[in-house]
Amino acid sequence: MSDPNTFTIAVRKFGPFESAMQKFWTAFCAQSGCTLKLKLEIMDLHELYQRTLSENGLKDGTFDVAHINTDWILEGHVQQAFEVLNPYIEKHPPADYPQGWSNSLLKLQEFEGAVVGLPFHDGPECLMYRKDLFDDKSEQKAYAEQYGQPLGVPQTWEEFHQIAKFFHRPDANLYGSIFAGFPDGHNAVFDFCLQLWTRGGDLLDQHGDINIDTPAALAALTFYRIIFNDPEAVHPKSAEFDSVAAGIAFSQGEAALMVNWFGFAAMCQIDANSKVKDQVGVALLPSAEDQKSASLNVYWLYTIGSGSQYKDIAYQFLQFVTTAINDKLLTLEGGIGCRLSTWKDREINQLIPFYHKLEMLHQVAKMLPQRKNWASIVAIIDEMMQKVMHMQHNLNDILTNAQEKINSIRL
Repeated sequence: MSDPNTFTIAVRKFGPFESAMQKFWTAFCAQSGCTLKLKLEIMDLHELYQRTLSENGLKDGTFDVAHINTDWILEGHVQQAFEVLNPYIEKHPPADYPQGWSNSLLKLQEFEGAVVGLPFHDGPECLMYRKDLFDDKSEQKAYAEQYGQPLGVPQTWEEFHQIAKFFHRPDANLYGSIFAGFPDGHNAVFDFCLQLWTRGGDLLDQHGDINIDTPAALAALTFYRIIFNDPEAVHPKSAEFDSVAAGIAFSQGEAALMVNWFGFAAMCQIDANSKVKDQVGVALLPSAEDQKSASLNVYWLYTIGSGSQYKDIAYQFLQFVTTAINDKLLTLEGGIGCRLSTWKDREINQLIPFYHKLEMLHQVAKMLPQRKNWASIVAIIDEMMQKVMHMQHNLNDILTNAQEKINSIRL
């Protein structure tokens, strides 16, 4: 149980989230007269999952509100970690709910009619590239002379690799590309999914079971191993980077290309420390030669802990932070608002010229399968990806062993 005079929020570690939550609480208290002190528990992904769900922090009242990733939402619902919001929504719905949001941001938190969260932060995976480098006439000439083709935003993964090698200039602290290989159960797992989907593969077989021991998966891992271990194409700290660290490195001008969340492209425009403001372009991910692009729709939710002693205040706070003005404020801080009004906001689109591309990304975005034991499956895939990165084992064996482990825990 938390301090009786304190309202505790579990926050995903990311500067814009932290500053936004503090501003939201200050404004909420000024408007509502709430006198509780705010405690922000700021955590990286692994610790956030561990403390809110594995250690029952939402269920035992340690946290009143938490940022929860949609990867974890089914597991938390099964554990009864979240307060069901329907009674609150029926009495006092958030402004413009549900029509104020895209349907793609309302599905994963609803289970047989029970709503357990409200959209907090969005932004599908995208290709980020340095417009200033791609538009430079001398770079275009040098690339054409070297490769016999024009320099352009890569459409295939082979082009991605080739362009990364072309722009890889360690002496200038510029690397061809950045990956987020830190083993936190997210970054490399998402990279695997994206590589798989853009090669025409799927995580599920015809029976709806998870099956990653497929030709498309082998092709995905083959390419990933090659490029991740290419010292002439990839940032040397990629194995240490999570998505946030990779995004920050890109904002410091350390890479020409990166696949990461849309929010980090926005951060490059908004963050005062960014060295690449107005130099970043956003596009669909490359694909295999004969396949279509894909993206990943994983988003963050505001949830209320089922053990919170301040559930009414927590819901009032959720109502407050999900208003159009505060959704926009989150975006101005460097997050990605979820409301349709924010996506279409004139000021936002002037500030972040590629913001309108969110709709394009959502059109090709896929969702991860919801499984009660998804965290365990993710751990297996993450372990597989670490073996892929470190070149210790045969790729066929890696896939077969990973699939056997998934089969052993299948529900």
